[in-house]
Amino acid sequence: MKVKITGKELKATDAIKNYTERKIERIAKYFDEAEADVIVRTERNAQIAEMKVLANGNVYRAVTEDKDLYASIDKDIDILEGQIRKVKTKREKMQKDASIKDLDFEPNTHEVINEILKTEYYEIKPMTPEDAKLKLLERPTQLFLTFINVETGKVNVIHKLKDGKNFGLIEPEA
Repeated sequence: MKVKITGKELKATDAIKNYTERKIERIAKYFDEAEADVIVRTERNAQIAEMKVLANGNVYRAVTEDKDLYASIDKDIDILEGQIRKVKTKREKMQKDASIKDLDFEPNTHEVINEILKTEYYEIKPMTPEDAKLKLLERPTQLFLTFINVETGKVNVIHKLKDGKNFGLIEPEA
């Protein structure tokens, strides 16, 4: 693994370089070919270690600060190792799922019809319709939001319309 260690406003001593290279060996075991860029710097009382690893077309990055530079390097290594394991697990799962999809199974002859298949629970908060609209805008993947209208005291639902720009409000009559 190629390792480049740079110090900004801080001299990267041999001890820091040796320690960093020894710690990066934990990451090197995951890849045949990889490059690591490490930048160590000081800002006020904090020692900051920034690591970027380029491997297999992926970029893994971690930046941490601590009073002790060695602790910051340790945290970065832990973060990078977690990111690498997550990507590796995801890739393995995708390969496993793909192989299962390739198998021919008999189609399911028992189709479930007219049954509740999924139940979701969430908290309903009192708010104005305008606040509910803003809350819904914060969540781009969510299509609707149920809330208690503070003006009427009734449960309302605000939803995004198909045009993606406007909203609909559902209020009970009684």
